[in-house]
Order: sequence, then structure tokens, then C-alpha cells
Amino acid sequence: MGTPGKPSTVARLVEEYYDSLYRYGYRLTGSSADAEDLTQETFIKAQLHLSRLREPDRVRPWLFSILRNAYLHRVRAERRQSHCSLEGVGDLAEPLPEPLPDIDPEQLQLALNELPEVYRTPIILFYFEGFGYREIAEQMDLPIGTVMSRLARAKAHLRARLIPSSEPVETVSRRAINGL
Repeated sequence: MGTPGKPSTVARLVEEYYDSLYRYGYRLTGSSADAEDLTQETFIKAQLHLSRLREPDRVRPWLFSILRNAYLHRVRAERRQSHCSLEGVGDLAEPLPEPLPDIDPEQLQLALNELPEVYRTPIILFYFEGFGYREIAEQMDLPIGTVMSRLARAKAHLRARLIPSSEPVETVSRRAINGL
């Protein structure tokens, strides 16, 4: 990878990972300006702490962790979190209509913004960035089962918000809870 902290090493990291980190930051924040700030902050922190990276082949998850931690730090500092209760959403996925309808990217981002961070992060990492369950579990310091559960709940929330159904979401959620 090169000498830790050298401008050429950091330049290679920026070239290779900027786009995926920016997308991740955008999905977390819903704002291009915030995503740019988080991505820049990630590379600054990476340059300062590159010597701490023990496994150079795991640089991608390390960078994503830095970005996530920077995001969480901002959220805590701002003290404004949107809350969306996922208690009423069942863990089992409902059959999807065939074929899937086109989803408006703006509506998708709004639905993602409604999710608490603990549900939003696994969805983004799994579906948009291609991380596996184990990688997400390691990054978030969670058991794999918890990651799978959070993905299922987040998917159910997004499905309810983005895919029109013939019955109200509340009815579907109650059925899932009652096991009908």
C-alpha cells in the first residue's frame, strides 16, 4: 500500500475509494454537501492514522468505519435524530409484487432518512456498498443475527413506504405481528 501517511498513499486511497465513500455518506445524510464533508473528513483522519491500520487488505472496511464514526459524532453533536418506530413491523418479509415497481431515488432517500441510524447503516452497507453480513457485523460490533434482523426490519419499513399495496401498511404490520 505504500508508506503510511505519505501523500501518494493517501492519493491512491482517495482515487480508489472516494466514490463509494461519498455514496455511503450521501445515503447516511441525504445531503451532497454533508457527504462531501464526511468523505473529506474520512480521508483526513485516515491520513493521520494510517499507521494504525494493521491489515492493509482491510482498508475499505476501515475507511467505511471512519466515515460512519464521523457521521455518528455529528449526529450526537447536533442532538437531532429522527425516530421511526419499527416495533410494529414484522421480521418476515412479505412476498413482493411482480415485477417490482420503479422507485424514485428521492423517495428512497426520504424513506432511508426516516430510519434510525442502527437500521439505515446495515441497509446502505449491504445493498448499496456490497458488504456481507459478517463485514457489517464486524464494522458495527454486532452479532450477525442482529444485523440480519435489522436488515429485515429496515427492508420491511422501506417496502411499506415505497411499494404501493392494496391495503394500508398498518393492517399489513398488524397481520405480521399476529402471525396471520
